[in-house]
Amino acid sequence: MRWRPLVRSRSGLVGIAVVVGYLGMAALAPALAPGDPLTQNLRAALRPPGETGYILGADELGRDVLSRIIYASRISLAVAGAAVAFGVLLGIPLGLVSGFYGRRIDSLVMRVSDILMAVPRILLAIATVAIYGTGFWSLVVAIGFPDVPEFARIARASTMAIRRMDYVSAAQALGNSDWRIMLRHILPNLMGPLTVQATFSMAASILTAGALSFLGLGIQPPTPEWGAMLAQARSYMRVASHMTTYPGIALAVLVLGINLLGDALRQAFDPRFRGRDY
Repeated sequence: MRWRPLVRSRSGLVGIAVVVGYLGMAALAPALAPGDPLTQNLRAALRPPGETGYILGADELGRDVLSRIIYASRISLAVAGAAVAFGVLLGIPLGLVSGFYGRRIDSLVMRVSDILMAVPRILLAIATVAIYGTGFWSLVVAIGFPDVPEFARIARASTMAIRRMDYVSAAQALGNSDWRIMLRHILPNLMGPLTVQATFSMAASILTAGALSFLGLGIQPPTPEWGAMLAQARSYMRVASHMTTYPGIALAVLVLGINLLGDALRQAFDPRFRGRDY
């Protein structure tokens, strides 16, 4: 990992700060949240921001919006992280095997990947949820499954280039097994492009999780989740705009931060950007 170009990147530093801030907020949610995100107080329903006890206001049931936003970061990060891990654990082995052996295996894996990538991400996620139902793990599979062909194609392309290197030929001449060569000599060299793809997939997964929850197919109320909060606030946009404004800002800032970090990582791994400040 080339840390120096990443640290010198202004956008990268902003992305790191945002991501670390959200991770800290999720980890310290019980200490940071002013109250219980599920506690209702109908007397404080739709209370505007700034009033005593409600920094960002209250929702239609009198629940503290700030507390719900803080706890919702846990759900979004957990779902997106697990979904990306699902895509990585399935996509990388498929790409390694496809790129290393080629021929029929490569043709089969790539044709299946083409079919999956032809289907819009949100439609594939909706179909998966419709089959397996709502719930945390169903949501993880629904969001992570579209990432499998993306990681597989990246791993395949890099493997096809690396397997022609002299050190791979030397490892084969020494009698190393194919799996040993793939895991010890090829996989470590894939970490750069795969790490970059993982950050962009993380941002896309957070948006997809929010979209599914907004449609009622993701995390179910009363569990705090940004997409679900936006869906519940639609009827109160004119009288209590804070119910949509602050969860939307929280979601947008996190996605922006992850994308900035991903762009900085891409530039850090790309030798064409080496030595530049960006």
